[in-house]
Amino acid sequence: MFPFPGGIEALPNGTLLLSIGAALLYFIVMETEPSLMRSAVKTISTALLALLAYMEGGPLLLVLALALSAAGDAFLSRNGDTAFLGGLASFLAAHIAFITLFAQTGEGLAILSAEPWRGLVAALAALTTLGVLFILMRRVPPTLRLPVVAYSAAILGMGVMALTTRIPLVILGALLFMASDTLLAWERFVAPAISGSRRAMRIGVWAFYYAAQLLIVLGFVLP
Repeated sequence: MFPFPGGIEALPNGTLLLSIGAALLYFIVMETEPSLMRSAVKTISTALLALLAYMEGGPLLLVLALALSAAGDAFLSRNGDTAFLGGLASFLAAHIAFITLFAQTGEGLAILSAEPWRGLVAALAALTTLGVLFILMRRVPPTLRLPVVAYSAAILGMGVMALTTRIPLVILGALLFMASDTLLAWERFVAPAISGSRRAMRIGVWAFYYAAQLLIVLGFVLP
């Protein structure tokens, strides 16, 4: 019933349940005005995954990437361009850590041509990223264009390097991470301000994002 040895009283299982509980709670508070409570709920969900990875002997790069992601969550739980740039910088650093981790645990880029399905997924991810970026460049303020381009390159690199690993949960998690970021960019810069779909998009962003982080952690630490 539980992914780690022992029942609910086992520390890893308890930490995982608390993280999932915080993530579910964020669905309830995400539409409220920015507050310390909303920021804490969002940040804790990912921070607990970092703690879980550390407790279970996960790679230090994984712990670092999750800690940086938690910092990004804290920034993005606030409003304004300054907070957005802080979140972008934090997640950019997190993706660099993920890229390094996947490069260390994967089998190199040659596997993308050796196993065509991996190359096909990588190509589709690249085309999607470039297409979205083309649209964004006409929508984002000039001051945000370079950070957005840098971040897009990093998230694409993370997804491609995940495809070089032989850990299915990590691959799925990385692709969900890319889907979450694509939705976030579309919701923030492309969707009309009065669009009724924006709430559904924000829900999708969080659902894909948290599932992505959870799958990546479990891919590395499950016994």
